[in-house]
Amino acid sequence: MNPDSRLNDYARLVIEKGANVQQGEPVWINAQVNAAPFVRLLAQYAYERGASDVVVNWRDDALSRLRFEKAPMETLETVPQWLYDRSEYYLQKGACLISVLSDDPELLSGIDPTRIQRASMAHNQKFQPLQHYTMNDENSWSIVAIPSPVWAQKVFPDIEDPDEAVEKLWALILDVTRMNEPDPMKAWADHIDTLTARAQKLNDLKLTALHYRSSNGTDLTVKLPKGHIWLSATSENRNGTTFLPNIPTEEIFTMPDRAGVDGTLVATMPLAYNGNLIQDFILHFENGAVTSFDAKKGGETLKGIFEEDPNAVRLGEVALVPYDSPIQNSKTLFYETLFDENASCHFAFGACYPTTMEGGTAMSPEELMEKGGNDSQIHVDFMVGAPDLSIVGTTPDGEEIDVFRDGNFAL
Repeated sequence: MNPDSRLNDYARLVIEKGANVQQGEPVWINAQVNAAPFVRLLAQYAYERGASDVVVNWRDDALSRLRFEKAPMETLETVPQWLYDRSEYYLQKGACLISVLSDDPELLSGIDPTRIQRASMAHNQKFQPLQHYTMNDENSWSIVAIPSPVWAQKVFPDIEDPDEAVEKLWALILDVTRMNEPDPMKAWADHIDTLTARAQKLNDLKLTALHYRSSNGTDLTVKLPKGHIWLSATSENRNGTTFLPNIPTEEIFTMPDRAGVDGTLVATMPLAYNGNLIQDFILHFENGAVTSFDAKKGGETLKGIFEEDPNAVRLGEVALVPYDSPIQNSKTLFYETLFDENASCHFAFGACYPTTMEGGTAMSPEELMEKGGNDSQIHVDFMVGAPDLSIVGTTPDGEEIDVFRDGNFAL
């Protein structure tokens, strides 16, 4: 796609509202090599905002797959200390983190899942001590996406020309990120105000539990810990700078009680994880933990998620997204969680955000778990929204209130 005003606006949105780069801050960008033209735009705007440096961590799908196919297991399980030290160096300097997604959703399909799982566990264990920089919103961070040919043709399998598929996906991304609005920045400001107001309504109710029901078989009760906080689109870093973690974003979210999830939960969209798709999966919870599951595709990958660490079978996030939302209304399955989670109510396996508990960012992992939060080396979102989803909340005095009715907010 040739650069135009919308694409420039998109890059500006990422720098000015997404990461919200401030004078003197370094910027760290994770991106695929095919994203180089867009990354250069990001770097230009970051420097114009006063960034002290722009560092890019490049990835390449073809090389990544080759590594998983050919490298010795010892290599896959070894995470060099210099990789950790480099990340820690920039995080300590207050770097703004930007991830530009354009990955093949099935990059590692056909690779021995044990190799993928062991490599993932090694990486996550090594980098868990740095998790607090993003989970606690100490540094600004933002995740965005641009098309790649293989991803675009996964989204639009009937389009044989990869360039045409990329053009169509670009048009859709710019649409759902409000780049087609007459004034995109104002559109985003108005959208943030709407999400913030919704979160405040739920915070005022101080709900103790949510009950999910849908005709697909979902029947799940989720307790909410005392002191939980509903958050929306924007976050605030340790310097008081606001930023947008996800572009696009349609959710409000909080933490569930790690021991208070019971019932059956049916996933309604595929989950792309570690280069594989997990599809049509059902989860059964008791006392907060997944006790059994079934998946028509990707069961070994799902099993690998649960084996990452002892708390990976528990939930760390509950997020509400109306079914009547721009991404859902596009009638497109993106096979990319950044978009699909903003078309659907979702949960996340693994770590909670300490920011969603009163005083949570000052707590140790042990203290947070005592309050009902979950600590894990992973955080993996999966989608459960449906057109007939009902969510009933319980107030501290036992009153039941419709939070969602027929897939949308009832408040």
